[in-house]
Amino acid sequence: MDAGISKTMVLPASISLPNGKTPICAFYSISPTSIKREDLPESLAKNLPRYPIPVFLLAQLAVHNEFKGLGLGKVALVNALEYFYKISAHMPAYAVAIDCLNKNAENFYRKYGFQELCKINQRSRMFIPMKQVSELFG
Repeated sequence: MDAGISKTMVLPASISLPNGKTPICAFYSISPTSIKREDLPESLAKNLPRYPIPVFLLAQLAVHNEFKGLGLGKVALVNALEYFYKISAHMPAYAVAIDCLNKNAENFYRKYGFQELCKINQRSRMFIPMKQVSELFG
């Protein structure tokens, strides 16, 4: 964040700790990035320009261990997608991309409409087109 290339949002607990601090239940970080047209499925790539395609990167999304199993991953994801939807009115992007750390993460995002794009450093990069995100919030 200090470099100005990402932004992190937190989902705080609804109650404070005895010390007066509010614990963070979940968080997500976002950043701009791009993908190669050649990495997209042909059915999607055929109408896109041949230069790098701008996308939003959901760089991190995590739920604190104490709050796992409460649906906060879904809440954080919906918040992130809604944030991207609002940003896209001012700075368009083709899709939201995520680099999955493991199969559990892949399965989580697949449930919400993400599909595999390519492999980067042995990790799956998944994406969901902004057109699909817009249908959720538009």
